[in-house]
Amino acid sequence: MFFDTWHGLIRVLVVGPLAYLALILFLRISGKRTLTKLNAFDFVVTVALGSTLSSIVLTKSVALLEGVLALATLIGLQFLITWSSVRSPRVKALIKSEPTLLAHDGRLVEGAMRRQRMTRDDVLAALRSEGLDDLSQAAAVVLETDGSISVLKALSGRGDGLNGVARPETDRSRS
Repeated sequence: MFFDTWHGLIRVLVVGPLAYLALILFLRISGKRTLTKLNAFDFVVTVALGSTLSSIVLTKSVALLEGVLALATLIGLQFLITWSSVRSPRVKALIKSEPTLLAHDGRLVEGAMRRQRMTRDDVLAALRSEGLDDLSQAAAVVLETDGSISVLKALSGRGDGLNGVARPETDRSRS
């Protein structure tokens, strides 16, 4: 239960650092975008990389080179998808969600909140984290593509901060 063989311990001590170094090397080669916190797709890839690394280190039936190839494949696919999404609107639409307006000008957007399974309490918690104590103090509250909530205290005349955010005009209710 606490100890199997010395061979297993030595394998972890040798394979672990080598697999970890390979992962770091691949991530450096692929660029910063590989592990950014942007959307659900990126999150899944990050979890898959962690799972693959743990399999390499702890599973005796996975050889180091097989595991390193698996890491390289995941990172290569991530690179290919993100590269394609920058160049193709279709690929971008397939893998990236749009930010969602949860509140605007002090009013909750109830329909959007229902679709995103967000509650009034979720929005109020985001306000508090920004030092606001009332919804009327927020010009906009946006559920970002990575699942975080942004609170805009004021909008400039241009409103660049809401570019790409759908603004349903008929789906608002007073809070």
